[in-house]
Amino acid sequence: MSDWPFTPRPAELAESRLIEAILDGAFPPNSSLPPERELATQLGVTRPTLREALQRLSRDGWLEIRQGKPTRVCDYLREGSLGILKALAQHPANLPDNFIPDLLRFRLSIAPIYTRDAVLNHPTEVSEFLFSIQSLPDDAKSFAEADVKLHATLTTFSGNLIYLLIYNGFSQLSLIMGNAYFSSQPARDLSRSFYANLLKLAHLPDPDAAEELTRQVMQNSLKFWLQLTNQGS
Repeated sequence: MSDWPFTPRPAELAESRLIEAILDGAFPPNSSLPPERELATQLGVTRPTLREALQRLSRDGWLEIRQGKPTRVCDYLREGSLGILKALAQHPANLPDNFIPDLLRFRLSIAPIYTRDAVLNHPTEVSEFLFSIQSLPDDAKSFAEADVKLHATLTTFSGNLIYLLIYNGFSQLSLIMGNAYFSSQPARDLSRSFYANLLKLAHLPDPDAAEELTRQVMQNSLKFWLQLTNQGS
């Protein structure tokens, strides 16, 4: 059964096509979608299927369904929910220019805190994971995957489910960004050193030092990304 090919449902296809149209500017923010019958024909789906897709997009903040009025395209970056992050991860070419730096700034704000809490509450589990990534192959893919797993581990063992839910919302984006970021040897060297030093602090354990180390490394990561993308000048 696991070998069966995945076939998206018609509503999922309609949803994906509408998101693409919004991101491509075919339906810009604050514009109105075509009438339901016309839009269903354009997308090649039935009207009930279209309604299902519209409801899902409304839930995440892409659209505003108004009774008796055309459906409004929302300003999704201002009105959207965490579901927007998952969709943007599937359309990385359409990310706004400042999106990744803003994501890194957000991670800088919360990563030191959940790292401290994880080392405080579950130092053994954190140490075990960090030990498992001490000898990573020296390639971007390995580092990107390990980094995503590290932050998932830290949020899990922080004891605060909100950190985990928030991180899950942008973990796919972190993986995409990581493959670009870790294509640089200095970036891999920085993280390899971070993993080794964090392992020592988790062994002690020293939650306060782990927090400060993470803050410093996240700041350096942001600066490095800005330099890498020529946004640091």
